[in-house]
Amino acid sequence: MELPILNRKIIHIDMDAFYASVEQKDFPELKGKPLAVGGSEIRGVISAASYEARKFGVRSAMSGVQAKKLCPELVFVRPRFERYTELSKKIRKIFYEYTDLVEPLSLDEAYLDVTQNKKGNPSATLLAQEIRKRIFDETGLTASAGISVNKFVAKIASDYNKPNGQKTVNPDEVTTFLEALDIRKFYGIGKVTAERMYQFGIYTGMDLKLRSLDFLEQHFGKSGVHYYYIVRGIHNSPVKPNRISKSVGAERTFNENLSSEVFMEERLENIAKELDRRLQKHKIAGKTVTLKIKYSDFSLQTRSKTLPYFISDKSILLETAKELLYQEKLKESVRLLGISISNLNSEIKKTVVVQLKFEF
Repeated sequence: MELPILNRKIIHIDMDAFYASVEQKDFPELKGKPLAVGGSEIRGVISAASYEARKFGVRSAMSGVQAKKLCPELVFVRPRFERYTELSKKIRKIFYEYTDLVEPLSLDEAYLDVTQNKKGNPSATLLAQEIRKRIFDETGLTASAGISVNKFVAKIASDYNKPNGQKTVNPDEVTTFLEALDIRKFYGIGKVTAERMYQFGIYTGMDLKLRSLDFLEQHFGKSGVHYYYIVRGIHNSPVKPNRISKSVGAERTFNENLSSEVFMEERLENIAKELDRRLQKHKIAGKTVTLKIKYSDFSLQTRSKTLPYFISDKSILLETAKELLYQEKLKESVRLLGISISNLNSEIKKTVVVQLKFEF
């Protein structure tokens, strides 16, 4: 069995309610108010919620209608992704002053391997404190951090003392930390999987650890193998500074549901144009085009087609998306359409990641 690597120092930095915090920072009149970024009280889906809104149960990916029912005083603002990207780049610039081994997961979170760092500081805990202070001093935004021997434990730890806090899980604490952990806090175990685990009497990391590899693989497939190793602190995946996206996409939620394919064609043209822009910007192409359809009842459907050659041109993207649209009859009126492209040419480029290891 693979053994855990215990001599790495990994930091997971997670900005606190990033989009909402940016809005409250830029517009002081929003401070202290329950805030939702994206969506509206009549339709749309929320991208982010402030901590004031979260107290009422408002969460990202929730419909605006449901959020407004939970929090009648909720304030909706339009997202400003250019502003979020601008601040994200500023934050990443800080990360690179400490290490080149930075793996961004999104605009608001990243892994840093500081086993060997540019400051020559042997304490990952002190480095995390310093990085968080730098972020606040230079952007006015707070961040939380998790520090441990691997990415999995560091990510869980970053959620412990939110907002504006951090938690370190030292090498000799990893086993007891994971054994005592509520199964719902394991990153990657969602509500449905947790419910299935409850049926087998699995409520904590210790319960999970007592199950054999054969049992977990039988009932949870490949994910079961993953669970078997992570509960033992075995997650040796390196921080990947050259992480390659597996797909690129663009989507739009409409103000009113669409029931005619004719109107959808017009929307698809705009989506294909945006996707084309993103592909040209990153100089990538792909073979598999996927059309995403979200119906008025919030059910989701995807339709895909793989071409024999790489494409990135808007006209071919649009032509393929239209073909997928008419592939079968729509079940309901449509609230969202998206086009993504995968099987990218960037996936065949070889990326070498050097992982240095020293004493913790």
